[in-house]
Amino acid sequence: MYADTQTIRKILTQSGDTWAVVGLSNNRSRAAYGVAAVLQRFGKRVVPVHPKAEPVHGEQGYASLAAIPFPVDVVDVFVNSDLAGAVADEAKEIGAKAVWFQLGVIDEQAYDRTRAAGLDMVMDRCPAIEIPLLD
Repeated sequence: MYADTQTIRKILTQSGDTWAVVGLSNNRSRAAYGVAAVLQRFGKRVVPVHPKAEPVHGEQGYASLAAIPFPVDVVDVFVNSDLAGAVADEAKEIGAKAVWFQLGVIDEQAYDRTRAAGLDMVMDRCPAIEIPLLD
């Protein structure tokens, strides 16, 4: 419903390889940690965005999307649904091409705003599940 196969494929193969992962920390028990590792295995540069701004998977972390000093192609969102809309808005402000809300992250108004702003968006899906299916 919130992601057609064509949009998923476009984000994973054409939108660019720099992914800011919002909510990514060194907590190995969190889904973001494992998903980020899968994205790296598939050639994506994973940029951790977390209040701790700690390095994860060999990449420097940043406290916010706005703090990242280089262009970001896709913003992958691992925060609660009530916080996700603000992240999607910030993704638009930093010039990202696409926003990806993880499984269970749903904000229909943010989806509509993001799409209306011209960004591709997937909601309630996981790129670590989708990317191996591309072959």
